[in-house]
Amino acid sequence: MTRIALAIAALVPMAARLDACAACFGKSDAAMAKGLNAGIFALLVFVLGLWVAFASFFVFIARRARATGEPVPGDTNDPQHN
Repeated sequence: MTRIALAIAALVPMAARLDACAACFGKSDAAMAKGLNAGIFALLVFVLGLWVAFASFFVFIARRARATGEPVPGDTNDPQHN
């Protein structure tokens, strides 16, 4: 119990420094909030680019398989499927 009291006593002087940042506090036109929004947008663009690259790889593989005449797994237009 005394450890908890000591921890609280140590944190009390720092209470003034524990304010929320501009994005959390509600000041949406501050530089920190703009930077946070730019960072979120950059991460979304990066993740979207990875998804597009991932999907285009499989489109490339499927087109290449069709060009060689090999049957594509799951293709219902395959004459050997019937």
